Amino acid sequence: MRIALDAMGGDHAPQAIIAGALEALDLIEGDELILFGDQNAIGQYLGDPDQWRGRVRVVHTSEVVAMDEQPVEALRRKRKSSIAVMAKAAAQKEVDVTVSAGNTGAYVANSQMRLGLIPGVLRSGILVVFPTFAGPVILCDVGANIAPKPAHLHQYALMANIYAREVEGIENPRVGIVSIGQEDAKGNELVKKANQLLRDDERINFLGNIETRDFLDRPAEVIICDGFVGNVILKLTEGLADGLFKVIKREIVQQNPALLEHFLPVIDRLYARHDYNEYGAAPLLGVNGTCMICHGSSDARAIKNAIMRARQQVNMNINQKIALEIQNTAAVEKN
Repeated sequence: MRIALDAMGGDHAPQAIIAGALEALDLIEGDELILFGDQNAIGQYLGDPDQWRGRVRVVHTSEVVAMDEQPVEALRRKRKSSIAVMAKAAAQKEVDVTVSAGNTGAYVANSQMRLGLIPGVLRSGILVVFPTFAGPVILCDVGANIAPKPAHLHQYALMANIYAREVEGIENPRVGIVSIGQEDAKGNELVKKANQLLRDDERINFLGNIETRDFLDRPAEVIICDGFVGNVILKLTEGLADGLFKVIKREIVQQNPALLEHFLPVIDRLYARHDYNEYGAAPLLGVNGTCMICHGSSDARAIKNAIMRARQQVNMNINQKIALEIQNTAAVEKN
């Protein structure tokens, strides 16, 4: 498998990207890693290229999309950026997977423009596997589509359902949709109409509306929402987890500093369970290719895990299964 990485994307690029790529090499025997970015900057951390000959390749690009750049402007102006050149390589079947911790909007825009969508898919969605107190929850969408239609949310549920079964091993995932109340009458028109579509689809184990106060108790294994709401949930819960662990440590130190030595291993284990780096990356579902979106502050471990997740998604033929499911949906709607 040919795995492409945006070496210039992320808060800790290129060092963390290259370190994660090299860590993954021992786990992906026979695969090739292609690093897209400034050859000189990459060379500082890659070391002797002969050491990785046949396993790691560098494709030089002369531009970088900054994290705060507007996606449309970056798409139009920076056609020689690592994100743009990597997406073009994917479209031309020169690589099998792309991974980026860079500007999410630019990565999504380039991937959609170059790769297109799986036949029948209306909009792509970013899926995250989010750790909660009761186990992982799959949330879709978290930023690709901030103004969806009900049919888009219906398709997100179908695609996330497949991911839950095939990748996470959840046999019959429960599905919910984010709203302001559990009753079907609660919510805006988007939620109400999507609720009905999901309830009418016998392939989906639909529970109904989910309130965000219940999110961390894992009310369902798959939760659907628009990209704006999903991104707010993602950022809020990330900040909440970090803040809680900091407060717990501070309270222990204030109470009795000697206790910290005993409690620290427990706190560290709990933190690891709720650390986004453990999951590596979020797949961009619906595009006609495998695209993995990493957190901007991803470390080497996150990049390594993103590579492993990407390989898993390809090997399990997730896109083919999505295409078949969407095709079946079209047939049902036609009849």
